[in-house]
Order: sequence, then C-alpha cells, then structure tokens
Amino acid sequence: MMALRLCRALAVASVVAAGGGLSSGTATAKPSLDSFLTTLNDADRRVFEAYYAAQTFHNAARDAYWAKVTAKRKRRRAAIRSGRKVGRAAYVTGFPPAYTGPKVPKRLWKRWRAYQAKDRTRPKRRTTFPTAADYLALARNVYGFVPERIPEREFKRRYAREALALGLTKRQVIRVYALETGGRGTADMVAGVSPITGRGNPISSALGYAQLLAANTINVLQKHGNAIEQRLVALRKRSRTQARRDQLTAKLRSLRKMRAVVRTIPARWSAQRALSRTDRGRGMHALNIDGDIGPWIQVKKLAGVRGYGLRAGYTSLTSEQLELMNLAGPGTGIEMMTAIGMKMPTSNFFSRQGYERNSVVRGRTSAQLIVALGKRMDRSERNPGALEFAEVFDELLRARNADPPRLLSKPSRVYFRQD
Repeated sequence: MMALRLCRALAVASVVAAGGGLSSGTATAKPSLDSFLTTLNDADRRVFEAYYAAQTFHNAARDAYWAKVTAKRKRRRAAIRSGRKVGRAAYVTGFPPAYTGPKVPKRLWKRWRAYQAKDRTRPKRRTTFPTAADYLALARNVYGFVPERIPEREFKRRYAREALALGLTKRQVIRVYALETGGRGTADMVAGVSPITGRGNPISSALGYAQLLAANTINVLQKHGNAIEQRLVALRKRSRTQARRDQLTAKLRSLRKMRAVVRTIPARWSAQRALSRTDRGRGMHALNIDGDIGPWIQVKKLAGVRGYGLRAGYTSLTSEQLELMNLAGPGTGIEMMTAIGMKMPTSNFFSRQGYERNSVVRGRTSAQLIVALGKRMDRSERNPGALEFAEVFDELLRARNADPPRLLSKPSRVYFRQD
C-alpha cells in the first residue's frame, strides 16, 4: 500500500510540474480506492495495485503530452497569424503515449467499476444531443417553421445542381457525402443514428448530407442569410399557384425570425457554438431538411471550404483534401497539407477530445489520415445513396451539356430553377 501511495504522489508531482492535471477518471477513482482494496484478497490486491500505479503514471504522461501539444499549438498559431514561418520545432513529433502496463482480469475490472458507481455521490452527467425530430419540433415551436420534405432523389438533384453551380465537382461531392454518411445518408440523417434502421443515439449535432453542425448552420445563416431570403423571394415571384406562394411566404416569415436572432450575436465561432446549444439555435438547424433551403445551405458550406483552399493556392483540391479541411476546419486543414504538416501526428491539429474520439484520426500523421480518408471513401461510395447521387449528377451533366440551365438572375447569385 505504501508503494502505491508513493507512486501516486510521484505521478501527481510530475503532472503538476508539466502544468497539467490527472484525468477525470483517475480523479474520480481516488476517493474509493483504499476502501475498494479492503474488499480484495491478497492476490487480487497485488494485481490491482500494480495496475492502478501503472495507470496513474500513464495518465500523468498523457496529460503532460497534451499540455505540450496545447502550448506548442498556441505559439504556432500566433506565429502563423503574424506571417512567420514555423518549423519542425513548432510541433510535437511523437504520438500520445500508449499504455503498456499490466492489465487486470475482466472480473476485477467489473468489480472496480461497480464499486466506483456505488461510491459516486452524484450521477455522471452525460452529454445528449437532439434527434432530427427534436430539431423539427424546436423549429416549429420557436420559429413556426415546418420544413418542406421532398423525396431523397429530388433532394440530391437540387444539391447536385447547386454544387455544380458553385464550382464543386461530382467526385468531390459524392466522396465527401460517402465518407460523412457512409454512402447511405438521408437529408435528415443525424450522426450516430442509422438512416436505414433509425437505430442509435445522436453523437453530435451533425445533420444531413454534409453533416453540418448546428453551429455551421448558424454560421451560414449569418454570412448568407440575405442571399437565402432573396432566393425565397425570387422563387415566390415565379410560383404558379397560391398554395406554393403561401408556403414560401411562411418560410420567409420563419427565416426572418431566425435572422433577427443571429444578428444579436457576434460573427465568431464561439458565439455561434454557444447559440447552437440553445433551443433558438437548434431550431435553426432544421433549415437543412427543407427542400428549398437545405441543399443550398449544405453546398454553400462545402463550397466555402473549397474557396478557402483556392485562396490558399490549392486550385484542384482532391476529395480527400476537401474532406480534411471539412473535418479539421479550413485553416487547420491547410496547415496539415503543408510539407511539414503532412509529416506531423494529427494530435497537433485536433483537440484532445476530438483526437481520442475519432478512430480515423488517432495514431496517424496528416499524410496517413488523407490516405485513410480515401480508403473510407472508396468503400462507402459503392453504397446505395452514393450510387444514386452519382446517377443524379450524370443526369444533370448530360442535360447541362445538351442545354445549359437557365438562371433566374446573374450567375453570381446562382438562383437555379427549383421546379
């Protein structure tokens, strides 16, 4: 027991020196550890003490690693913003330390988990995310907005048409869709929930073909809300029936309420994320499901990523590069694609939580991540949704070659016919 306490003290000291702290799991375990050990026989106690001491050292090393990553990232980003070049020393060149210590039998691990649960004074709070039905309900209750649901093939057709108009290619769109949704995604697909069976629980706010986060929707609404409104006005003017005009009038009324809300926050990602966690922000996310608005919002986000790459000098982004920028954020994606960034572990570019949760990111350099993304795209673009998407693109491309599509306004506004 004395040896275990000494190990624990040394580990804590090493973490404090590194400027970090013990992981939440270790901190939770401490109060009940000594009493738990009294329930074990001598053999099990020795096994568990060795395991716990090794885990304590491992957690300390891992915390110190991520503290170093955070410090280097902060200095590196400041240097990049000021226009200075960064070299190898600006990155952590190794991967997070792997646990190599002793393990405990499954039966002993289950006893420890059960003991922790009994000893815990407060239940562990779990993060939950809304379902598609929740977004729809909030849109109706907060803004009086009821998205127009259209068949998936028609949604894909409108999505593809907008993508081609904004300069995206068939390959870029389909392969990003294939990776983001497994090649089976629907317009109302929420990350973590199967679009085929409906089983599963949401793991984030990612929604639709492009898996936009709720904060992404707010971002697009802030930047392009006026253009969305003008598109709806143009569609209403062209409508042939009163029912369609009434439908678009209702959409405009709801959209204007949403725009009034987004005008109250700064145009910063932190503010957009904060709003996205409220009922008002989540209600806006249902725009992605609407047949008139959804395709354009999602394509606009992807086209924005492509535009960022163009401004950085990447004139012909591959699908994998586009997805890397979509996954990590445009600026971070560009940094990962530099000569030095390609050689660095992905832990330099993602938050600790994002790195540890994402299996495709963990344990890879940027170059290896791009290869892994490509392999996942290869597999998923053979699935039914991606194959249907390809058919839709081919139909539009054949029609465009035969008879260029008519515009409702000048090309820069990209108001394509929706009927």
